[in-house]
Amino acid sequence: MATTAGRVYIAQLAGTAIFDPNGDQVGRVSDAVVRPRSDSRPPPVLGLVAEIQAFRRIFIPMGRVTSVASEAVVLSTGTLNLRKFSTRPGEVLTIGELLDRRVGFAREDGHGDGEVVDVAMERDRQGDWWLTRVAVRRRTKRLSRRGQLLQLNWEDVTGLGSGNRAQGAAGLVEATEDLRAADLANLVRDLPLRRRVELAAALHDDRLAALLEELSETDQVELIHSLDRPRAATVIGEMGPDDAADLLNSMPAAEKLEILSLMEPAEADPVRQLLQYREGTAGSIMTSEPIILAPDATVAEALAFIRVPQQPLTMAAQVFVCRAPTATPTGRYLGTAFFQRLLREPPSNLLAACVDTDIDPLDPDAPLMEVTRRLAAYDLVAIPVVRDDRLIGAVTVDDVLDHLLPPGWRERNV
Repeated sequence: MATTAGRVYIAQLAGTAIFDPNGDQVGRVSDAVVRPRSDSRPPPVLGLVAEIQAFRRIFIPMGRVTSVASEAVVLSTGTLNLRKFSTRPGEVLTIGELLDRRVGFAREDGHGDGEVVDVAMERDRQGDWWLTRVAVRRRTKRLSRRGQLLQLNWEDVTGLGSGNRAQGAAGLVEATEDLRAADLANLVRDLPLRRRVELAAALHDDRLAALLEELSETDQVELIHSLDRPRAATVIGEMGPDDAADLLNSMPAAEKLEILSLMEPAEADPVRQLLQYREGTAGSIMTSEPIILAPDATVAEALAFIRVPQQPLTMAAQVFVCRAPTATPTGRYLGTAFFQRLLREPPSNLLAACVDTDIDPLDPDAPLMEVTRRLAAYDLVAIPVVRDDRLIGAVTVDDVLDHLLPPGWRERNV
């Protein structure tokens, strides 16, 4: 679909940089807010939702937008209301709620139905923006063939005013596939429950697991309960063991045991190990899958593990060195090789020559405040947890923050 002068398709606009009059970037487009009418007339676009920092989305009225294009959105002012965005009664998110809507349409060549792929907005002579065009994928009875893509006038499409129509989520998944999990979670919090459930059903297991790790406990349980038990077990198995254990701990005992029984043994075993520790201790918040290598591994091998894109930043800051076996619980714990030291060593050197033994590991029963004090005292982002000289996991600074901050901190205007 081409974006013509004065007409902008909103799903294609997602992620576009927003600039103030001085040319400084203030954020990126996340969505557009509209107020549907009760009749078939095009609805007004009230404003854009902008992602300005992690966990913060704000509302920018269209009256403050000077120009809109797929390359950039320019504002008439650098002064913005930084209050966290939330929809008001009667408002609808274009990407979040209109994409994938099943609609009917009428054209000169007849009637039909299909699913919304994108929606375009246009500016009139008075400077107001309206949703005027709808890109619809025509439904076909042949499963092997994609339907024709049609660009229709808003008034020729029926079903856009009802929020209760059946709706998939393929378009929403596609429009948000480049978002970080934390940013996707931020978007999901603004969607109605029905739309959240549809999105959860459409996401791949690993993507849904990453999303769940960024949501509050209440939102996690809500989405997990929308899945059948086998899929819930699969998705929880894709989560980090520490996040999976926290989620399972928020469920009734019988449900927790059922999901654990449905998980693959290799995924369930580390979660069971974490569930045995008392809440508020190092053992209860640690991850059982840090980067672990043997002392005869080379610096080059260690750096290769650190470079893996899927490796969390807190885990990539160091390698824990242990005698075999190198899966938790390991053989004898020898110490930690920090990545800054590794960068200064020849790639062929052995890890045994890079081990730092000055930092005492934590006992799994150490209380949360002791964990916090130790991380702060030594300026660490992760610290090993050891029992009987064997490494059983590591606590990261983000694990600690998750448990120190008050419940619901992710949804607050901070």
